[in-house]
Amino acid sequence: MEQRLKDKYPGLSSYKDRHGTTRWRYRANGRLVTLPAPNDVGFKEAYQAAVEGRKIHKALVVTMPGAALPGTFGAAEQRLKASVKWLAHDESTKFKNSRLIEEFLGRRVVDDHPLTWRDVPVKNLRRVHVEELLGRFIATPHKAKHLLVAIRKLVNVAIRLDWIEIDPTAAVEWRPAYTGWKAWPSEAMQKFEQRWPLGTAARTCYGLALWLGNRRGDVADLRWDQRVTRRVMIHGEERQFDGFDITQAKNKTRTGGKRLFVPITPMLAEILNATDKRGETVLVTAYGQPFSAKSLTGTMAHWCKLAGLPKGLTLHGLRKSLGVYLAEAEASTRQLMDVLGHDDIDHAELYSREASQVRLAVQGMDRVVRLVTRKPMLGEPFGEPIGEPARKPLINNDNGGPGGRPHTVDFIGFFVGENRELSRIFPHGSAACLAGPTVSQPSCWYVADGAHAVPGGYHVPT
Repeated sequence: MEQRLKDKYPGLSSYKDRHGTTRWRYRANGRLVTLPAPNDVGFKEAYQAAVEGRKIHKALVVTMPGAALPGTFGAAEQRLKASVKWLAHDESTKFKNSRLIEEFLGRRVVDDHPLTWRDVPVKNLRRVHVEELLGRFIATPHKAKHLLVAIRKLVNVAIRLDWIEIDPTAAVEWRPAYTGWKAWPSEAMQKFEQRWPLGTAARTCYGLALWLGNRRGDVADLRWDQRVTRRVMIHGEERQFDGFDITQAKNKTRTGGKRLFVPITPMLAEILNATDKRGETVLVTAYGQPFSAKSLTGTMAHWCKLAGLPKGLTLHGLRKSLGVYLAEAEASTRQLMDVLGHDDIDHAELYSREASQVRLAVQGMDRVVRLVTRKPMLGEPFGEPIGEPARKPLINNDNGGPGGRPHTVDFIGFFVGENRELSRIFPHGSAACLAGPTVSQPSCWYVADGAHAVPGGYHVPT
């Protein structure tokens, strides 16, 4: 067998190395070239090259698009994008996460080595690697936070597939300071409204974002047929409200979106009454076509520039302005969540934290001042009063009108039913009680009726 090979391939010979393994070589014309075994792939090409005295050029290894080594981050990306959870995300979420994942996979593990994270086995990832990677984004901390979330998605895939047992990112904390979008100051709102009158697309877009608190996608997609009427029981009274029945675009493909009814305020009604209803959507372009969600970002920036406003005032900032208004009106966190469509309390409070802090701090210190000085802490008046004046209960006289002489009422007789007439009782501090036999009492009560007088009763002004 071996002799036939030597006859067929002149110069071919074999020998045994120190381990007893048979090796093959070409030895002729003063050349000695090691060859693969005659039954191996590539033997003929190697023998021909040895005879001709040339080197064998190895074939180029070409990485096919989408190819990934088993157990690597590249393979984890493929599994992630094929998962049901990923497919349920909306397109904007997929785009943002894909961009971050690709940036991570394309980064070199070491600057002076061509190895990238795409070809690194997930099981080789350590906490120190993650912290070092995030440290490169110290100038853009929010991007680092989103990048950490993207890496965790890949690690979670590896955990489900048993490629790794422990999540090395679990102990990594990265919480940059976050103040949210910038709310519009009242001066900016006034300048915008002066530049863009009622009926313009700019004013309509501004009004929808401010008085409905919608995100840009919901502003662009809002339709006239979503305007409905709802009946609501408030304090035992059924009332009817005009508003928009909205299904938020956020998470619509994954959870169906959150459905909201947001009532139309008089401020928004004025804007809608002046809006041209020539399209299916409330907001339309000069050609009568709907705006796209992405175009509204740049368009609002252009409208603000024409109004002479500084940079940084965005469409989403109007949404935060509504959150600030709700906080200043002392709306509860639950009310704020149901207007803005938030699911978590922390996110909802982010919109109103600054306004609530100022108001609550003043109210808290006012209590301290009243405790020490017995007088309220009066702030310096600024601007015109906003909203309805505070309603104060009137104390009627014998003829049903305000004023009149003081009356003394026996409260024991009053509560056991001797006083058959309906009465309104208002608590008040002792300092407001008139001089009389009960001035030493810690408190007294106003009875707003022509109640009968009995000796020894409370001295009450009516």
